[in-house]
Amino acid sequence: MPSDPPIDLLPDAPTPAVRAQGRPVQGLLLDVDGPVASPVTRTVPPSIIADLLRLAAAGWPVVFNTGRSDDFIRKQVMEPMLASGIAAGVTFHAVCEKGATWFSFTADGAGEVFVDRELALPASFADDVRDLVEEKYSHLMFFDETKRSMVSVEQSLSATNADYLEGQRSFDEDALDIMHSHDMGACRLDREEPDSNGDIEYRVDPTIISTDIESIRVGKDLGAERALTLVAPLMDIPRTWRTVGDSRTDYAMADYLHEQGFDVAHVDVRPADGVPAKPYDVITEGDLVHEEAGAAFLARCVATLA
Repeated sequence: MPSDPPIDLLPDAPTPAVRAQGRPVQGLLLDVDGPVASPVTRTVPPSIIADLLRLAAAGWPVVFNTGRSDDFIRKQVMEPMLASGIAAGVTFHAVCEKGATWFSFTADGAGEVFVDRELALPASFADDVRDLVEEKYSHLMFFDETKRSMVSVEQSLSATNADYLEGQRSFDEDALDIMHSHDMGACRLDREEPDSNGDIEYRVDPTIISTDIESIRVGKDLGAERALTLVAPLMDIPRTWRTVGDSRTDYAMADYLHEQGFDVAHVDVRPADGVPAKPYDVITEGDLVHEEAGAAFLARCVATLA
């Protein structure tokens, strides 16, 4: 079973690879859905796998900072990397469920998955949401059984995105009603439903292919904090970082790193949603979006190794 260790507890890891003299090292903090995995197929292009392996072998710390579960990262990211070959001495890190769970993996496979139990939603609420999906929304979405802390539903591959998004708002409203019945104070965008004490401790967060129901304490900023703590025991933390994401909430990764004094730029792979004004650079890849933009950015990173 997962355990609840301090944030700085890591599985055993080999000595990190030594980078070539003079080559600049940057840290990569990557959202997964969109910039790495296709939101349509939910798989990772081979070119992205190959480039991440090259960058990690050159000494770049690579951390996935995602709302996805550890199961998804193992199957869609780690297993293709293992099949291609992870270099000796390289450790990848995955901060999942927006900071509530995390694990590391090497050429020997995955280490233990750690869970912050204080961020987990009640099991009885999850059971009610599972029933809701089965009874009313199974033609559009499925209940994600792999999540350990949050409660999530996701668009079925057989459903069109237009149909899913049309039904998503209704599902989200039903989920908020269930939360109210459990006296769980929650918010969704501009709707707030405090608990009997007037507090809001949970959030209903819709994305283009899913809805995550989560503690308000999770987020990509918490994921960034955990990422630094995972990297620190294995190498000197680089001063330069690139964060990559496809939603406005992904900017929280760069916000946190900037506040900590790092040299950071954020790569937005879906800028049509609006690029906010930030005190750091925002990078886009022309007309490319999602995993095609992520692949273009990573290819340019690899080109700097030559």
